[in-house]
Amino acid sequence: MNDPIFKSPGGVTLIGGGSCESGDMDMALQYAPDLIAADGGGDRALSFGLYPRAVIGDMDSLSAQARSTLGPDRLHHVAEQDSTDFGKCLRMVEAAFFLALGFTGKRIDHTLAALSQIATDRYPPVLLIGRDDVIFRALPEMEFHLPTATRFSLYPMGPVTGRSTGLRWPIDGLEFSPDGQIGTSNETVGPVTLGITGNCLILLPKDQIHAAMQGLGLITRDQDEAHRV
Repeated sequence: MNDPIFKSPGGVTLIGGGSCESGDMDMALQYAPDLIAADGGGDRALSFGLYPRAVIGDMDSLSAQARSTLGPDRLHHVAEQDSTDFGKCLRMVEAAFFLALGFTGKRIDHTLAALSQIATDRYPPVLLIGRDDVIFRALPEMEFHLPTATRFSLYPMGPVTGRSTGLRWPIDGLEFSPDGQIGTSNETVGPVTLGITGNCLILLPKDQIHAAMQGLGLITRDQDEAHRV
């Protein structure tokens, strides 16, 4: 990436203009304290009393009051219309990982666009936090330590095969696709290991974000207790 707008050696929290609860924001900032807003997410950040380090987007949603409050040095206008404001943030911010809030819960097309963005392997790990779920792209090999009977859903973004241990309904030998078999509403019966071939999203309950980050290798099990919220 050339000339990023913002660099962080750790994680970055991204906020959009969609649904976002203050408790989720507090949780995200514990893991990723640098806050970047996507366009109208600048208004949402200010509503929580937070000043993002930068606001990135085509600026068609950011209010005049937010522009004035944040000042021109924080505003980064990107005029091109070939990507969403979420995509612009992912492309123009350098970080080890992203926690993304406020990109779901309103318009369905915006939610679908956000899911398409996190499914790509062009970026570091992105965890999309919604009202009930944390959603992220599966790595080829993953391990999760979750309470028994935790909801564990897989959603293929193309042809997907895999193998598993620790799921009530193993995925070995199955062929997933968006217009065929999908893997919603599975659940854990023990520690979960996954081997995934193809582009697949994992959906866990939102309160299991620490386990999701463990599975992605972003925090160690020793760090888990320190970060648990």
